[in-house]
Amino acid sequence: MFDLDKWQEIFSTLRRNKLRTVMTAIGVFWGIFMLVLMLGFGNGLKFGVQKNMLGFAANSVYVWGQRTSKPHHGLPPGRRVRFRTQDIEALERDVAGIELLAPRIQLGGWRDGNNVTRGERTGNFGVMGDYPAFAGIEGIFPDRGRFINPLDLERRRKVVVIGDQVKRLLFSDHENPIGQYVRIRGVYFQVVGTFRSDRPGDQGDRANQTLHVPFSTFQMAFNAHHDVGWFAITGKPDVDAEELEQRVRKALLERHGVAPDDPQALGSFNAAERFGQVRSLFGGIEFFIWFVGVATMLAGVLGVSNIMLISVKERTKEIGVRKALGATPASIVALIVQEALALTTLAGYLGLVAGVLALEGFSRFVGTDASGPLGSPAIHLGTALAATGVLVVAGLISGIAPARHAAKIQPVEALRAE
Repeated sequence: MFDLDKWQEIFSTLRRNKLRTVMTAIGVFWGIFMLVLMLGFGNGLKFGVQKNMLGFAANSVYVWGQRTSKPHHGLPPGRRVRFRTQDIEALERDVAGIELLAPRIQLGGWRDGNNVTRGERTGNFGVMGDYPAFAGIEGIFPDRGRFINPLDLERRRKVVVIGDQVKRLLFSDHENPIGQYVRIRGVYFQVVGTFRSDRPGDQGDRANQTLHVPFSTFQMAFNAHHDVGWFAITGKPDVDAEELEQRVRKALLERHGVAPDDPQALGSFNAAERFGQVRSLFGGIEFFIWFVGVATMLAGVLGVSNIMLISVKERTKEIGVRKALGATPASIVALIVQEALALTTLAGYLGLVAGVLALEGFSRFVGTDASGPLGSPAIHLGTALAATGVLVVAGLISGIAPARHAAKIQPVEALRAE
């Protein structure tokens, strides 16, 4: 039951020693304030890294050909492994667990651009030959029109899907690019879709400066014949990405007559492994933040406990009078614990509010569209509630030692105390 007189007495005791109360409260305030800030900026860093990894399916695998480093079956080292169209069917047939398979090919070399013309406007962009499955692997969602479809591949249609920066450079703001034509190396392609990548930095810029044409059309229009640049693959939900990567590598090594233990013949990237590393990293960071934050807050709590011990010593005669008048040890313990809990909770709540306001101010200053490694710092509601729970527990802990000391005071000895 709420006892107003008791709470008035508690706050009266705290007001009598203003300087001591304020200095003690600052320790708790600073501890929870720093915990909230560290958790917020830790989340901001996590959001930034996750944003940089947008576009990669969590179980995606990328495989490309390189040069062999070992002889095999009479073939010398140093051979270039070049994928062919026949490898597509072989992977679909021989490798279990594949959900999406997207062979890719690029016009020119890695990161090379190509002049793309539309009327009197010309820009230098990347041109890719792709399968419809690629949109599912890297999360391409056209904001206008559509992506490449199976009929485009079958009929070798001269259609193209363009990135946002391509649209901005080749078309006016009021123009609808759908149905218009662009020219790539003398070949005209009809625009059937546009998209905008939200990935930050160079990855987003490169995606927005890319044109995607059907894979079969690319081979025909640019004399690529049966060439395949590399493979983008995702596994089924129940298939381990690392195991899928090994299956794909094994199948391709066998098809191209490469030693199975040649480490350099094929290059590969496993997004699941990268995601796992990131999760482990941020798990460690979050543990470190909580450890440091709670340790800092506990330092403040020790200050509260010490100040309550001093308060109990100063109030020895008062506690003796209470006991002489019939106060039970439990009521004395409850009084001291409530004082510690009030001081800790009030200071901690102010620290929590100040931390959230600081994060909100920084978030507005930086903005949510920042392309750097740090995303918008924020703290989850569940984390804030957990911090509040830690505060309450800390307040209880800080009052236990002083309360036990007060409960042991004998009325006769207390009345004799100076």
